[in-house]
Amino acid sequence: MNGPLNARAPAVADTIAPWPAPAKLNLFLHVTGRRSDGYHSLQTVFQFIDLCDYLVFEPRAAGIRRTNPLPGVDPDQDLTVRAARLLQRHAGIDRGADITLDKRIPLGGGLGGGSSDAATTLWVLNRLWGLDYSIDTLADLGLRLGADVPVFVRGRAAWAEGIGEILTPLDLGTAWYAVVVPGVEVRTADVFADPDLTRRAKAFTIAGFLSGDQGVNDCEPIVRRRYPEVAQALDWLGVRAAARMSGTGSAVFASFANRATAAAALKGLPEGWRGYVCRGLNRSPLMDRLDVH
Repeated sequence: MNGPLNARAPAVADTIAPWPAPAKLNLFLHVTGRRSDGYHSLQTVFQFIDLCDYLVFEPRAAGIRRTNPLPGVDPDQDLTVRAARLLQRHAGIDRGADITLDKRIPLGGGLGGGSSDAATTLWVLNRLWGLDYSIDTLADLGLRLGADVPVFVRGRAAWAEGIGEILTPLDLGTAWYAVVVPGVEVRTADVFADPDLTRRAKAFTIAGFLSGDQGVNDCEPIVRRRYPEVAQALDWLGVRAAARMSGTGSAVFASFANRATAAAALKGLPEGWRGYVCRGLNRSPLMDRLDVH
């Protein structure tokens, strides 16, 4: 484990070229309770993978514009737009930006693409607009957008508690993953609202996880029942290696020692499913671009 994540935002640099927004995997997910505000308390481990969306930001005098809105997503609800407007309000400025998103992370897959896009937006506009907010300030803003946004802002693989915002950085072993996304999107809110969801998972420890106890995903039985396609993907990949679900799905994954064995596991992928060979990362590629040390 490393120390606290408290770096300062870097000085202005090139901001227009494509910026990465990496996906994540939840290596386990325990639901430990339900809070009075409706959120669930969790324990999980976030690991980044090298499957990324890419964003381009171009300054404009005023206003936030998505140049290529996602089909079926209200531009005002798009997390990049919401992140940009939140940063504007916090700074009390009216500077603008055009945001172009090359969307490669599947929607509704439990891979955190929208949260990662929001984090990249906060970081890059922090530079573009010369705000120089600290990483802690950006993480606090990110939490207003979603529980997964702070881990993407901080950019380190981490043990997470609370609603996912209490983070302890981890150095995880090298791994390659076969990631399978069946042709279905999962509604996270429906999974957490299901009355059969376990909400009293036994407390888990970092030491236990690092010693080899990999935990479980408490959402998996619910998603198996509600989404047969995810159950099929878990069973299909599970023949090849121990398979589990990321977040609330629909993406499922298994760990392998090298790229070749991960790629071999995806041979014969059923029609309509997508498969990705991904390298596990302890440090977000966004941090490499930002050069935060």
